[in-house]
Amino acid sequence: MTLNFYTLGVIYLVYSFLGWVAETVVATIRGGRFANRGAAAGPFCFIYGTTGVLLTVSFSDLRTEPVYLFFACMMAATVMEWITAKLLERLHRRKWWDYSGKKFNLNGYVCLQYSLLWGALGTASVLWGNNVLLQLCAHIPVWLLRPAVWVSLTVAVLDQIGSAVLVQQYAARHPMLEQLNQRLGERSDTLRRRIALYIEKRIQYAYPAAARQEQTALRKGEKNFLSVSDLLWLFVIGAFLGDMVETVFCRVTAGVWMSRSSLVWGPFSVVWGLALVMATVLLRQEKDKSDRYLFAFGTVMGGVYEYVCSAVTELLFGTVFWDYSKFKFNLGGRINLLYCFFWGIAAVIWMRYGYPLVEKGMAKVRSHIRPWVTAVLAVFMAVNMLTSALALARYDARTSGEAPKNSIDTLLDAHFDDARMERIYPNAKKVAKAG
Repeated sequence: MTLNFYTLGVIYLVYSFLGWVAETVVATIRGGRFANRGAAAGPFCFIYGTTGVLLTVSFSDLRTEPVYLFFACMMAATVMEWITAKLLERLHRRKWWDYSGKKFNLNGYVCLQYSLLWGALGTASVLWGNNVLLQLCAHIPVWLLRPAVWVSLTVAVLDQIGSAVLVQQYAARHPMLEQLNQRLGERSDTLRRRIALYIEKRIQYAYPAAARQEQTALRKGEKNFLSVSDLLWLFVIGAFLGDMVETVFCRVTAGVWMSRSSLVWGPFSVVWGLALVMATVLLRQEKDKSDRYLFAFGTVMGGVYEYVCSAVTELLFGTVFWDYSKFKFNLGGRINLLYCFFWGIAAVIWMRYGYPLVEKGMAKVRSHIRPWVTAVLAVFMAVNMLTSALALARYDARTSGEAPKNSIDTLLDAHFDDARMERIYPNAKKVAKAG
């Protein structure tokens, strides 16, 4: 059975549940009492499910190279844990785990011993665990599997959204916990209050150290706080700058001008836009670190990020947009050591020079940008990305000999024919799909 939306959904749900079981068992043994881990209402730690899907999609083609697979899983899972820790701290303004007391840790967010453990668990899941789940899915009737996955994922998404909102409220109102519990403890039959009280009690028992912490991350209105609109503008600026850099680089190294855009309208590279947003969010409070630190971070993070982007786009669109097979020290043609170093250099340049300039420029023009301008930009980029995804999916289907099935396919064929798609994505190569 091949990977598709439903099998990946099963992997996501099963690993989320197994992660919750493992975390709860370990925390219960260490604390001497039951500790219901996770910040969701249900028995799930969704970071495990997300990482499981990420490793499955990205590294399944490394199953014949177990050593490479181990290090790839170790690095990807470590990066995922580091990003999750930083984002949780930004959202909830507290550290939900701290490895500062362990050797070879990075800011207390990740440490070597757990990175090795993630590498082993990731390797086991890709080599054997996924096969067991795929075989299980093959024995479940389609009429039962698909509705069950849709219902389960819908509940999971609602659980995550609702729990995130309630936990954020908890973090914002803490340390006035006794007053909060008194208010929430008043007799009320509303589901919201019951769930809020349940989650807050769960956080105190499962993460007692985090519940006692003072707030650590920036809050709205404080200096250097980034709002959603700030992140949108950073994404657009990063996407434009990345496209320009790649275009000039191709001209200098290959002697040709070619499109390096990810989107059908405008010179925007989504990969670069997301990368610069992530680097900004994760490194802003680390900007006083040495250049070596920033370079190492960019090299590792950029390599993992580029590999994952390559694997995900290949799965979604049946196309690879870059191939480094001819470079030395490449991994599956998706990344190579030289370009990983480029990511490291980019991280240093961006945090030392690029972001400070952009930040000053944004501060000067922020008062002149009306909210409707940002809203229009958000709508344009959303429509642009959706149209590009549909055009790429239709291009993949069309080049596989599939006739248009509806009016949308016909419209895409008329406006985004093969010639236009090949101009926009000149390096795209169609890959054979596994049967």
